[in-house]
Amino acid sequence: MGLLKDLTKQDGFRRGLCWIGAQYIRLLHLTGRWETLGAEAPQALWDQGKPFILAFWHGRILMMPYCWRRGVPIHMLISHHRDGLLIARTVSHFGIDTVAGSSSKGGSAALRSMLKALKAGESVGITPDGPRGPRMRGSAGIVQVARMAGVPVIPCAFSAKRRKVLGSWDRFILAWPFSGGVFVWGRPLEVPNDADPAAWQQRIEDELNRITAEADRLMGHPPVTPAESAP
Repeated sequence: MGLLKDLTKQDGFRRGLCWIGAQYIRLLHLTGRWETLGAEAPQALWDQGKPFILAFWHGRILMMPYCWRRGVPIHMLISHHRDGLLIARTVSHFGIDTVAGSSSKGGSAALRSMLKALKAGESVGITPDGPRGPRMRGSAGIVQVARMAGVPVIPCAFSAKRRKVLGSWDRFILAWPFSGGVFVWGRPLEVPNDADPAAWQQRIEDELNRITAEADRLMGHPPVTPAESAP
């Protein structure tokens, strides 16, 4: 265990690990049949060159690079934690830029970077329950970003036919090769200037949980349940 910890601290080892992770994601997509449902809203915005906020749960991050239209810029919000840095390097192999920070810190550099990207016409991706949960529960940060930028939030989820649900806090979905799965897009959510943050946080959470459960149902699995709400 001590040797493994020492290895994960080495930059070269981490880079290699992220490269392997990216190749595994490519293998999953290449060897499986993947269907996309409800993508009319994001496709219309992509065609018009308009930005939006992609929202998905932390446990469904594995295949998210393939829900996105290739060549369209997007900036993913990633935590400063070591796991976040590994994710950032992995998704960089798919041409995805990252913003380090937390969406819940209103005055943070991350918030300013996301707003700058959205105002420039580039989309951002946020996991409302990241980086530490509670699982599948929304945060006020995504509401704040959407309201200040004046762009819609569009949720997306994936599920796979053959998979393993890990025992991590986010119940991470690990798909198996030669399986396939589905991407399910939700309804676009336009946050008004006078939005009640708590109410819109709940609306985004409910829509994300609805499409996540639908994706699992379509693949023949019981839905992964959200964690108990934080006090």
